Amino acid sequence: MVVPLRRNRRFQLLWVGSAVSQLGTELTKFALPFLVLALTGSPGWAGVVVGTRTAAFITAQLPAGIWVDRWDRRRTLLLSQGAQLVNAAVLALLIVLGGVELWHLLVLGAVDGVCTAFGGPARTTAIRAVVPPDQLRGAYAQEEARGHAGRLVGPPLGAFLFGLGRALPFVVDVLTFLVSFLCSLFATVPRHPDTPRAAERTSMRREAADAVGWLWRQHGLRGVCFAVMAMNLLGGALLIPLIVLVGERGGDVLTTGVVYAGIGVGGLLGALLSARIGGLLPAGRLLIAILVLFGACNAAMVLPIAAWWPMIPLLITSLTTPTLNVVMNVAISRLVPEAMLGRLDALLTVVGMGLSPLAPVLGGVLAAELGGAVAVLVLGVGFLLTALVAAASRDLREFTDDESTA
Repeated sequence: MVVPLRRNRRFQLLWVGSAVSQLGTELTKFALPFLVLALTGSPGWAGVVVGTRTAAFITAQLPAGIWVDRWDRRRTLLLSQGAQLVNAAVLALLIVLGGVELWHLLVLGAVDGVCTAFGGPARTTAIRAVVPPDQLRGAYAQEEARGHAGRLVGPPLGAFLFGLGRALPFVVDVLTFLVSFLCSLFATVPRHPDTPRAAERTSMRREAADAVGWLWRQHGLRGVCFAVMAMNLLGGALLIPLIVLVGERGGDVLTTGVVYAGIGVGGLLGALLSARIGGLLPAGRLLIAILVLFGACNAAMVLPIAAWWPMIPLLITSLTTPTLNVVMNVAISRLVPEAMLGRLDALLTVVGMGLSPLAPVLGGVLAAELGGAVAVLVLGVGFLLTALVAAASRDLREFTDDESTA
């Protein structure tokens, strides 16, 4: 008898731990640019610090995915989370003692990015191991709700804690990593994936080439990945210009946190409505529609209504993204053999986020040179141009999750 997802103890422990950790990540993601601005006064340096973590994550992602397919998935998950716990504790201690410097943020951010590169594929294989195939859609919908709940609570809570003391968001982040580690420990994820014995394994280069070859043969998914790459670049670049825009309209740190809470509100609603929204359009056309919506909402953000106004366009855009994420995650989990899942999860992340390290730098430079409002508008034009290019691809337009699983 198959246990209902809500009673699947191992999955729910993984989910709770990840939900708590996601909250801590959102706290520090929001607080970190303000910390860098307080230390340097430069939006550009804020972008470099955030971009360094992303660059380390992308660089380590594919090797990490290959090793996750080879190693004990449970041990890999615990080691990556344990290293992040120690890394976060060092950062919090430096801030509490008043000795934090810019190079500390760069180095510790890079370490966190590498740990995340291992933890992501390890967690993907863990979910695949503890959730039956017919419950994957529900599991990934719950995963989407987790992420957006963190984005809802994280920014305003991060702003509140940062206002009380610079170190507080980072101290709370340490506690969330501890909870996540303990949840993963007690989840008792099956230890070994069904992979070839060490003597039968090919080289890492060959295993990476096999993953690249598989993706290249999936024509529709290949086009989706490149469109998502541009989408992540433009979306990631929005963080600093939007902070500057809210400041230009007279908003403070708390107002900025409330604005970013729109992402969480829309994402939670979108996760609940993902099945209904996903039935409106095939995945490829849904992606094109989302890109157009993002461009239009970016333009709406610059309307001189109030400092809090950008929250509404952010809420609207975030209604649609959970559906796309669920559709893609389910299709990939059903299609890819378990022994290859870590590599493909890593490869798709690398392709989709290939330009993401440039995003905060791009956003910081645009905000410094053009101001917040013009920078947000320029990024909106970028979304619309990406939608035009994506619409010109027949394979992308016709891509569906059913096509992937055929």
